[in-house]
Amino acid sequence: MQRGGCGTEQAARGRAGAAGEPERKAGDRPARAPAPAQPRAAEDGDARARPGPPPALPAAEPTPAPAPAPAPAPARGLWPHGQPRSRGPGRGPAQPRCPRPVTVDSSKARTSLDALKISIRQLKWKEFPFGRRLPCDIYWHGVSFHDNDIFSGQVNKFPGMTEMVRKITLSRAVRIMQNLFPEEYNFYPRSWILPDEFQLFVAQVQMVKDGDPSWKPTFIVKPDGGCQGDGIYLIKDPSDIRLAGMLQSRPAVVQEYICKPLLIDKLKFDIRLYVLLKSLDPLEIYIAKDGLSRFCTEPYQEPNAKNLHHVFMHLTNYSLNIHSGNFVHSDSASTGSKRTFSSILCRLSSKGVDIKKVWSDIISLVIKTVIALTPELKVFYQLDIPAGRPGPTCFQILGFDILLMKNLKPILLEVNANPSMRIEHEQELSPGVFENVPSLVDEEVKVAVIRDTLRLVDPRKKRRENQSQQLEEPLAAKEDPSESELAIASDGNPNPEAHLPSICLKQVFPKYAKHFNYLRLVDRMANLFIRFLGIKGTMKLGPTGFRTFIRNCKLSNSSFSMAAVDILYIDITRRWNSVTLDQRDSGMCLQAFVEAFFYLAQRKFKMLPLHEQVASLIDLCEYHLSLLDEKRLVCGRSGTLGGRPPYSGTSQEAAPSAPLAEGNLPPCTDKLSHSRHSLS
Repeated sequence: MQRGGCGTEQAARGRAGAAGEPERKAGDRPARAPAPAQPRAAEDGDARARPGPPPALPAAEPTPAPAPAPAPAPARGLWPHGQPRSRGPGRGPAQPRCPRPVTVDSSKARTSLDALKISIRQLKWKEFPFGRRLPCDIYWHGVSFHDNDIFSGQVNKFPGMTEMVRKITLSRAVRIMQNLFPEEYNFYPRSWILPDEFQLFVAQVQMVKDGDPSWKPTFIVKPDGGCQGDGIYLIKDPSDIRLAGMLQSRPAVVQEYICKPLLIDKLKFDIRLYVLLKSLDPLEIYIAKDGLSRFCTEPYQEPNAKNLHHVFMHLTNYSLNIHSGNFVHSDSASTGSKRTFSSILCRLSSKGVDIKKVWSDIISLVIKTVIALTPELKVFYQLDIPAGRPGPTCFQILGFDILLMKNLKPILLEVNANPSMRIEHEQELSPGVFENVPSLVDEEVKVAVIRDTLRLVDPRKKRRENQSQQLEEPLAAKEDPSESELAIASDGNPNPEAHLPSICLKQVFPKYAKHFNYLRLVDRMANLFIRFLGIKGTMKLGPTGFRTFIRNCKLSNSSFSMAAVDILYIDITRRWNSVTLDQRDSGMCLQAFVEAFFYLAQRKFKMLPLHEQVASLIDLCEYHLSLLDEKRLVCGRSGTLGGRPPYSGTSQEAAPSAPLAEGNLPPCTDKLSHSRHSLS
């Protein structure tokens, strides 16, 4: 874990090495071709064109030969196909070949364009600001995965991420995890979805008040699709919610308001941390080692009837507070209304706060939140990029808004799919006259995040690592490699990132996976859900798919007939279709499938806590499906080798060789009990 300190923020960043570009092995001489090949003309930065021979090297004179027609010799230092010669031992190391720069399409970058341009320039890559006819290595979109039709390369958005981090969807995803692991997910305020849960909200608040008359809560109402503080307001009682027409056209989330935040200079503040989701499967998460702290512009007081509407006191949104007369623009990282998070940690450290513990709690919050989001993200991903079809790989920078309570416990406020990457701010020169002025605090944090994200997704990185490994293996096998061979392995391997600072992004998953894998139950449920979707290009499970799931996993019996299965499907699907905003197609969405799965787990394993019931049912389903897959594989092989057709029967024909007793666990891996010990 990173320990915050009072030194410079550059000193707080971790070290990260990068493999260099290796030269080919000495003495590796291809056979001489009869005549030099003519390279085709290539577009500048063309990802698919081979580099032609260096124009500075003239062709040598033709060499006489016994044949009637002499063939021209290749240029000096080149093989006949225009490739540089590899020099053998004793001739000195070969000059490293200049690698083709990575190409980036920035035509859709929008507000992140300035920071992206600086990052590309620092990396010495090639930018295409107006797009490109040929494919690029990386596409940088400002808003959505669907900004462009992309069939290769990498794009900086995941399909479905914008929908997943909306306030209602995020609250539902976290609520599922709170039902399974209430203690692990207590970093998210208790939430109700309006208007669907308004009556539930009123009843639960009244019940708590009846039990504790001294309880005087405050709640915050947030519109589902709102951003930059738009439409947010505080209330003291459920009757204060603006119901007249507002919620019908604009659903919202109401949450318990955190009344005792940590204050700096008597001001409330929040933290914007940048999180890179580099890969969805396998899951790979990075956290930036520095972030931004956004301050309110009025001294904080606990909410009361007089100050409830003082947005500059209670709301930390930069887009709101910039309009306050007390907002302070600063070029210093530790003063003003926007500061670096490292400066806050430095100040806390000087007061004796355990910064390592604060970072550990924040990392845990981030990993658990991403684990709650990934199941449905997988469903979106298979919809837009089905397995086996051409498509890009995805990565995405997320903005986590976190509040520190007075006791230093981090609270998740929200997650932003498109965090602002602007590196300038508006400054009022005269009444009504504004000018964009560079913000050094924003540039210091955001350029580093974008630049180092690009470094981590560099398409040449894996290729360099593979080439370096191939070059080092034969040298490691030799007892005493020659100096020239060592020179080729070192001098021919320049580090293209030697001029850059150390990477500011710290990997937290899978680095700490063993501490969190036991939480990924819904992720395993999503894998079952996707398996039975059947037709590609859909996100909802039809009745036939649900029946096939029940049948293949052996979940029906005399007390739970297939007629009962159909009734369960209809009841849950109808209820979820009435509350979800996505009405594109009918069927059972993932959240409805999870609810049905919980019901089945509670029926089958009655004497266990909910998370153990669910884990046991997942183990049982995976066991039966593995038997079915094995049987299909054997039948397919026997059909191919023995002249019989491959297995084509219905899935219910597969049965385990040893039936499991009701409530018993199958002998499979990944048991909850095996992974839970890592927390203790």
